Amino acid sequence: MKIGDKVSWATPQGRTHGRIVEKKTTSFQLAKQKFTASEDEPKYVVESDKTGARAAHAPSALRVLDS
Repeated sequence: MKIGDKVSWATPQGRTHGRIVEKKTTSFQLAKQKFTASEDEPKYVVESDKTGARAAHAPSALRVLDS
């Protein structure tokens, strides 16, 4: 996975889609929530196509979509 990839992920309302905007390899905070990340276990910040909201997910939570 890389920045710019189109991906989908699960939400309580069902699957949604957007793009990867950042790869995090150190611990960080997003929307008042703390995340632990490392080189071995990165987190990806994604931006929703529908709402523009940003969220962080582990690679296992994301599905890369065809461009």
